[in-house]
Amino acid sequence: MLTFETIQVTKQFLGKEKIQGKSIGFVPTMGALHEGHLELMRRAKRENDLLAVSVFVNPIQFNNPDDLKKYPRDLEKDMRLLESVGCDVLFAPTVEEMYPEEEVTEQFDFGKLETVMEGAFRAGHFNGVAVVVKRLFNIVEPDKAYFGEKDFQQLAIIQKLVEMEKMPLEVVPCPIVREKDGLAMSSRNERLTVSERAIAPFIYRTLQDAVKLKENKSPGEVKAWVTGKFSEKPEFELEYFEIAGDKALQPVSEWNNSEGTVGFIAAFLGKVRLIDNIRFY
Repeated sequence: MLTFETIQVTKQFLGKEKIQGKSIGFVPTMGALHEGHLELMRRAKRENDLLAVSVFVNPIQFNNPDDLKKYPRDLEKDMRLLESVGCDVLFAPTVEEMYPEEEVTEQFDFGKLETVMEGAFRAGHFNGVAVVVKRLFNIVEPDKAYFGEKDFQQLAIIQKLVEMEKMPLEVVPCPIVREKDGLAMSSRNERLTVSERAIAPFIYRTLQDAVKLKENKSPGEVKAWVTGKFSEKPEFELEYFEIAGDKALQPVSEWNNSEGTVGFIAAFLGKVRLIDNIRFY
């Protein structure tokens, strides 16, 4: 595995590989790698000649400075995991390398996609994601980029970004990877205490039960039921539960089997914010 820290060297190497006709599969990450990330990488490795991965904790997508400070970082461990899946190129830049300018002024307009759910609760988050992803795509120039569906809204934003910027690459959505007890894999899970980790699967179990209610309840009634379930669990602080269409991500008030519908949830367990989602159909 080759490891690069500068944009110039990364572009030079990958540019030569592309000239030789090699396809590049890319998985951008913020490190603290887990099996969910590795599954994306295995698929990228299978479907392309080269697997490139970035590890960069992007400061401008954190609206909570404390969250940024506590985000887990262990590059040596990450590199061992990358070696295990046959990563060809690791790009691990500094903040100064990615943002040499004094102030990042790029602004993107994703319309209603960024005003709901995560966008409503995390001001500026998706603009920060879009800025770094656009820069990473311009550096790596991948043929395909792989993203997990756990961050479903982020995936939709990135698909919109690629469309808006007319970038010549394919964004590949990949299914959520879960622990054996159903908890969606996330780097944030490392911050849960032992007791919190034991009850964290309640989120996914509640989502599964909510799907079963679809036959007899309206979306509004399902939302009320989920809210009620979380009110019985004082360990959790439910931030939102929303049922929305899987394209525009706007809330739905009635079931429409001709369109995909997803239930989205965000909740604090102690000081750790967890998100998940589940398809209703």
